Amino acid sequence: MKHAAGALLSSIHIDRNSRKSVSVQLYMSLRDILLTGGLPPGERLPATRTLAKEAGVSRTTVIDAIDRLVSEGMLVSRVGAGTFVSETLEHQRPPVAPPDAPHTGPNPRLSYAISHAEKNYANRTWLPHEPRAFVTALPALDAFPIAHWSRLSARHLRGARSDVMGYGQPKGLEALRRAIATHLSALKGIRCHHEQIFITCGAQHAFSLIGRLLLNPGDRVWMENPGASGARNALLSEGAELVPVDVDEEGLVVSDGLAKAPHFRLAFVTPSHQQPLGHVMSLTRRFELLQAAEEAQALIIEDDYDGEFYYGSAAQPALRGTDNFGRVLYVGTFSKSLFPSLRLGFVLVPERMTDVFDKMFQFWASGPPTATQAIVADFMDEGHFATHIRLMRRLYKARHDALVEASQSLPDCVSLQQTASGFHTPAFITGNVDEQALVAQAAEKGVTLAPLSRYCLDPIRETGLVFGFGSVAPEDIHRGIEAIRDLPAWRGKLV
Repeated sequence: MKHAAGALLSSIHIDRNSRKSVSVQLYMSLRDILLTGGLPPGERLPATRTLAKEAGVSRTTVIDAIDRLVSEGMLVSRVGAGTFVSETLEHQRPPVAPPDAPHTGPNPRLSYAISHAEKNYANRTWLPHEPRAFVTALPALDAFPIAHWSRLSARHLRGARSDVMGYGQPKGLEALRRAIATHLSALKGIRCHHEQIFITCGAQHAFSLIGRLLLNPGDRVWMENPGASGARNALLSEGAELVPVDVDEEGLVVSDGLAKAPHFRLAFVTPSHQQPLGHVMSLTRRFELLQAAEEAQALIIEDDYDGEFYYGSAAQPALRGTDNFGRVLYVGTFSKSLFPSLRLGFVLVPERMTDVFDKMFQFWASGPPTATQAIVADFMDEGHFATHIRLMRRLYKARHDALVEASQSLPDCVSLQQTASGFHTPAFITGNVDEQALVAQAAEKGVTLAPLSRYCLDPIRETGLVFGFGSVAPEDIHRGIEAIRDLPAWRGKLV
């Protein structure tokens, strides 16, 4: 339908409560009309004043939206005549399927590595960002010193634009790398030079980079079973053939790894606080692993994901501290010690591998924003980091003790394990109890539980759950236990 002022466009609707600006809404509405054939090629649009009045927006807003569509070639503006739908749309308008039409045609082709890995990915749901009992991997966000952080952030964002907005140093800000080296020396007794440290976008980014640098498709990688699902998925994506290696009270069972894959390329371990069982790797087992790596000319990834949070008088030793062969790549993260959305981690490489990592980071790897790195460096250098870690140790110990106390009211088939570090611990279950049923029934009560099987490459003898206790206060821990202690699944009932 036409009139002298141009086509009627009464279908345009502006939502004043939308987060999108009025100009963007108008532009998107006009674009959709054009792409779906709502206006034929050559049709004249209303004058800008008319369209502004009909849409209830300013003329400036209309001019801005139309100028964008003219620049994209969907509209043509003719001086003295008006604005018209481009003739190009008659032959090149993309077909539009109905909203409920089934998808037809092949899916995009994935790479061989991802197609192969996809079948073996660990089932990782979206990691939580809202504290509740008993989420894992989430620190005590309520206790983070946000005032100090805000002050440091404001300081750096007011700095020189080249420092805040430029590309930054490829391997990471030197001030942060120096701060990390000092921290590792004080906490773990690891002697290293800051040139051996490379800043990454979290630990999983570090695992991917290591895999991309060192693995060929099909190379065999020892993985703790049960073990860290994030590392598992990262290494699978780089073409690794993962070898599930048993874990006992002393850590990774090296003899089991040698029996399954003596010619391995990498081994992944969490020796300071085994994920998820919580064991500390014994000194004997550490020496066995280092010797096996030396004989196989393999390398070891040490994931120290929560090594700052120990409850005794000293931190658990790092495997890197006993490595005389130069076989250990030590990976750390600030997701647990500060907060997850930083997406900030690092890898400490053997000195002989510094050059090859330098080339990788210089040529194509990229890290987190420079300003973020600078804020963390100052946070560490000014002592806020050490103060925060000390506070968190006391806080996590109190929350751990609250969980142990509250767990006494759980059924007799549940045996919660105590831990000496971190903010999660497993509970083993005896009898005919279904892990998945427990998880589903707990979710209905507003409680998050992680089944032990989620961490396994191959099935293990034990049945159990992993309880996270870091993100909620002791009273919420008690309420969480109260919510799940009478679940039907404890008695073998699925509904």
